[in-house]
Amino acid sequence: MKKGIHPKYYKEAKVKCACGNEFVIGATMPEIRVEICSKCHPFYTGKEKIVDTARRVEKFERKRKMAKKENA
Repeated sequence: MKKGIHPKYYKEAKVKCACGNEFVIGATMPEIRVEICSKCHPFYTGKEKIVDTARRVEKFERKRKMAKKENA
């Protein structure tokens, strides 16, 4: 590798999930924060979980109810 062009590599970078899970990986940042990890992702847990930080689900549900009223 050429010297001086690559970012610093942290062999023990901490990953912190919103669910509270923490684990260590190799990365170019010393600490990484994520919203979903393998402990809380629906694919791995088999449980449905909606992560809605911008209230998009509520907006969609409201539009869907309005469309049902118009079609009825």
